[in-house]
Amino acid sequence: MTAEASEPTAGEQRQEPPASGPGRFIRRSRRFPLITRDTARPEGGGRAAPGAAPAPARQWPLLAVMGGVGLGLLIVALDAFRAGTVLIGLSLLAGAFFRWALPEVGMLAVRSRFTDMLTYGLLGAAIVLLSLMAQPDPWVSIPFLDDVVHFTVR
Repeated sequence: MTAEASEPTAGEQRQEPPASGPGRFIRRSRRFPLITRDTARPEGGGRAAPGAAPAPARQWPLLAVMGGVGLGLLIVALDAFRAGTVLIGLSLLAGAFFRWALPEVGMLAVRSRFTDMLTYGLLGAAIVLLSLMAQPDPWVSIPFLDDVVHFTVR
């Protein structure tokens, strides 16, 4: 038996020779173990519907976001750039909302709830804002961002 197999993971209790009484448990360090054996599931990464439901119903938040992004890409391919990219950005914003509002979102949960919301929200807002500012005939004009974009794209 190796030393690695006999060592408990972080936070586990193990029985050591008692200092003051028989069978007393001593808590080990809270440090991470040298060898990790598993990864933690993201917060909210459970099924979005009961286990008896069919697979698509269990992953409806992810399918809703992916469906919106797919439809947006199809619209862009059909030569409606601005409408398609706005739909893509709004789908990501919907993903951020789902991550905030729902306790379980299935595979839409990739990281912690805060990180997922921040990532989906910032990417969605940036895509919507840039698509509304796209040339020709931008729907929104923000002078500071126009200067930044023109300076970086020269």
